[in-house]
Amino acid sequence: MTITTLKCRTHPLAAYINRLKAGETLVPDTAENVAEVVGILKSYGVVLDAYYRNLLYIADHQFLVLFPFFKYFNGDISLKKLMLHWWHDRINFEYAEYCMKTMLWHGGGGLDAYLDSQEFIDRSQQAIQAKIKDNFLIRGLHSLFPDFLPEQVRQQAYYSALGQFWQVMSEMFLTLSDRYDLREIETIPQVVAHIRDGLVAAANNPITYAVKIENQVYEIIPKSVGLTFLPDVAIPYVEAVFFRGTPFLGTVSFNAQAQQIPPEQARFEYGALYADPLPIGGGGIPPTLLMQDMRHYLPDYLLNIYRHSLRGEDNLRVQICQSFQKSMFCVTNATIVGLAPYPLDTSDAAQQQANQVYLEKWMDRFITSRLLEVNK
Repeated sequence: MTITTLKCRTHPLAAYINRLKAGETLVPDTAENVAEVVGILKSYGVVLDAYYRNLLYIADHQFLVLFPFFKYFNGDISLKKLMLHWWHDRINFEYAEYCMKTMLWHGGGGLDAYLDSQEFIDRSQQAIQAKIKDNFLIRGLHSLFPDFLPEQVRQQAYYSALGQFWQVMSEMFLTLSDRYDLREIETIPQVVAHIRDGLVAAANNPITYAVKIENQVYEIIPKSVGLTFLPDVAIPYVEAVFFRGTPFLGTVSFNAQAQQIPPEQARFEYGALYADPLPIGGGGIPPTLLMQDMRHYLPDYLLNIYRHSLRGEDNLRVQICQSFQKSMFCVTNATIVGLAPYPLDTSDAAQQQANQVYLEKWMDRFITSRLLEVNK
């Protein structure tokens, strides 16, 4: 018996390591799971299309607007739209901002490193000076608090970067749905392969950001910096939103003496892969906004699955969250396969050992996730 085999068998999630090595998936390959995953990603793709367009609008047209009252209107302001906005008959763009701020807070990747660089400071200062040159009040504020406006520019950069990321993912998920309708996608491994291929195809897409101020373009993140889709945005997004997340208000105590929140961000486990779906629908739970948005775009075949469940549509948001969690494990599955140091079916002993270490690191993080629940 080799050391690799022994170690694999003693890992609590060894079965899932063996699954991945055998070309299988984290989510069981059943017809209902395929319908759930593809259906919820179809709805998610529609919502992401709205999210990314708004994020890019804010980044490009609300640059250093300190009180952006109409930032969710994408430049189309009317009384009717304002009334619908107040009545909450709209897309909840607040969730997109929640994800952006979660990424900004957790950091990671080349984007985070660049936004702490001297080059970024120099470029942002040029744009800041151009924006505030005729605003004596803001110029005074900038003199008193010189780090405030650069921090706002950092946030605008994350608006743009997340928008560019979601633009790719939205198209990827909607294309997946189209292929499912054409019966080109019929299994969970095919879903994972579609996502993996999409991530690989977009891996080297440049991430850039520029703003136009009085007919002059200021490059905040020029192409020359070398930021790209996969390592600098996609992977930090998975880390921040799938794994770490933020503690939801009202579910844990923020009192340090209660010790209900880990003292280190790296130990956070509040992301999509860990979240208990039951609180969905409660005040202060950000994913409730996403589930509310997705419920408007569910394909009929997925809605029929929910209607025939034990509670029917009475707990629709909870069921949507459970399906969404399955889909995010499929996205994570695609990420794991795509980032593996060697093909997972390699016969080379040294490569097998490297893959073993790599997979166990992932599985270590899944021990407290909802992986076992989505497999029931």
